Amino acid sequence: MATKPLTDRGLFRRKPIDDIEEPVNGDTGLKRVMGTWQLTALSLGGLVGAGVFSLSGVVANQLAGPGVLISFVLAVLASAAAALCYAEFTSLIPKAGSAYTYAYAVLGEVVGWLIGWDLLLEYTAIVAVVAIGVSGYLSYLVQQLGFDLPDWMLGAPGTGSGHRIDLFAMLMCLLLAWILNRGAKSSARVETALVVMKVVLVLVVVVAGAFHIKGGNYTPFLPYGIGGAVTGAATAFFAVYGYDAMSAAAEETDDARKKMPKAILLSLGIATVIYVLVCVVLLGMQNYRDIDTQSPFSSALAAVGLPSLAIVVAVGAVLGITTSMFANMLAVTRVWFAMSRDGLLPKWFAKTHPVRKVPSRVTWIVGVVSALIAGLLPIREAAELTNIGILAAFMVVSIAVVVLRRRQPDLPRGFRCPWVPFVPAVGVAFSVWLVSQLDWVTWSRFLGWLVVGLVLYAGYGYRRSAMSGTPRK
Repeated sequence: MATKPLTDRGLFRRKPIDDIEEPVNGDTGLKRVMGTWQLTALSLGGLVGAGVFSLSGVVANQLAGPGVLISFVLAVLASAAAALCYAEFTSLIPKAGSAYTYAYAVLGEVVGWLIGWDLLLEYTAIVAVVAIGVSGYLSYLVQQLGFDLPDWMLGAPGTGSGHRIDLFAMLMCLLLAWILNRGAKSSARVETALVVMKVVLVLVVVVAGAFHIKGGNYTPFLPYGIGGAVTGAATAFFAVYGYDAMSAAAEETDDARKKMPKAILLSLGIATVIYVLVCVVLLGMQNYRDIDTQSPFSSALAAVGLPSLAIVVAVGAVLGITTSMFANMLAVTRVWFAMSRDGLLPKWFAKTHPVRKVPSRVTWIVGVVSALIAGLLPIREAAELTNIGILAAFMVVSIAVVVLRRRQPDLPRGFRCPWVPFVPAVGVAFSVWLVSQLDWVTWSRFLGWLVVGLVLYAGYGYRRSAMSGTPRK
């Protein structure tokens, strides 16, 4: 019997990329029903979320002033560096799992496992955090309609007088799990419709506000210096990385090798235009010192005599945040599905619905877990579980592009990241800088979760992996 190549053995065993063929429905159990526009909408769901209605105002008021425009441009450029790396991989490995799959194929099984295990927590926590944000806007809208809501359902324990549970947040998580279980085609239609409505509402607000711009509000343009704008870019960055979640849907994409890269670049371009317009109009309507960081656009519109548009902002925020939830819940379920199919987690989780062809078991598990986090934890505690894992994934994908270019430069790539290794290096450098800014609580929870993952991998995944030849249960 021939001896396996070194790359197929040990902790760093990997699947040869040139042996990975684009799977068909019968091989994976997933239906290829998404096209370019559905993918673009899915990516925009993550890219254009709460950042439009809140983050721009926070950065302007506290860090950059009118220079928030520079902050978002820098954030987009840094995000684009990672996006180009993702685009190359989606054209090369059109399989579910996003950064987990790419790391497994290039850097080895244990690296893939750590990134995948990390993303399971990160994406689930993001869904919960975003659900809490949706809940606040929903409560506002319901109360504007004249309904008095009981205190017990308005927030997690410790978030307010009489608060026991955030009921709206929990229901949103469960509702999205139900929608995702209706099938990829149906859920993609829902996401696309919500994204279109969200973008239209954003443009309505931007156009209305544009008639009330005052040039004097843009001066001084850099009240905190260029350093403030650069620091603001770190905060703004967390609004512009939604395309990574979309890449997890590769196996549900028709002609993924061509359409996934196109959708990543198209969505990032659209999001850039939207954020630039939002920053220009917001800072033109109101002086950066007077912006209300809790509701920047609502306060700015009220200041120029357009308080009636506040309800439009609230509806737009609900739609924007909901689409972000959708993208992240889809991502975590596909990463989980891919890890189970590869044998690193029990095969039971990779079972798809016999008719709808979606990983229904993991979808409901994620829905319930995210609902519990959203309903019972304050938003700050839930938010501390996020961010670091996404940045780690960005670093791994950027590094993997360089490694694969050197190892297998002649592989047929439908899209090639330009200026390698410079562009991947920018993505890595920016991610390292952002990770260094996170507090010790975030680091301790992240490292604790990785230790749990390593124990699970050593006790189960390493021996049960499809690469080990051991039968799975």
